[in-house]
Amino acid sequence: MNIQSRLYELRDERYADFQRRLLPTVKPEAVIGVRTPMLRRFAKELRQSGEAQVFLDALPHRLFDENQLHVLILSAEGDYETALREVECFLPYIDNWATCDQLVPKAFARHRDRLFGEVVRWTKSEAEYTIRFGIKMLMSHYLDDMFCPEMPHLVAAVRREEYYIRMMQAWYFATALAKQWEVAIAFFETPTLDVWTHNKAIQKAIESYRVSDDHKSYLRTLKR
Repeated sequence: MNIQSRLYELRDERYADFQRRLLPTVKPEAVIGVRTPMLRRFAKELRQSGEAQVFLDALPHRLFDENQLHVLILSAEGDYETALREVECFLPYIDNWATCDQLVPKAFARHRDRLFGEVVRWTKSEAEYTIRFGIKMLMSHYLDDMFCPEMPHLVAAVRREEYYIRMMQAWYFATALAKQWEVAIAFFETPTLDVWTHNKAIQKAIESYRVSDDHKSYLRTLKR
């Protein structure tokens, strides 16, 4: 099967124009505009036909839509070892926030005890989107029953200037303020984050329905 040809058949040029405005790090010609529901159906088709692995092995991809298809195939993988291996292979090729955030391997949720060491390693990477992915995994899997007070320090310890890393740090701490207030608020009472990330996290927490009105009022006093 010629996967690129199929993707071009599924394209929506108006949607491509919309996506290009949201993806400043992706070359405009690499975005062909296949909507996510159609990509999901295509990913399922490839997995069922046995053609998925050939596509996963064909890195790097040329198109943004190919990368989106890749992460949707990979996210459906139920075997932890396979998912981890494929994630490690793909992380160096992620070049935008949307592909990074679409990567949600379902196998990881069932093996959080095994995953944590990998997450720590990803947050300490030199690669921008590997760091973002590591922080996202901390936010997705370790702010509830598996939370430990040391975990937010891993996120605060990341000192990088890239916008998409700092935005994910802000998102993490806004979520932590909603789920683990007593621990998270200390990072704002004794400022630990850079000013931009500090204020962006407060902004996102104030916008969240999961943060109480009393907590929102207090957060407003902590803006820098």
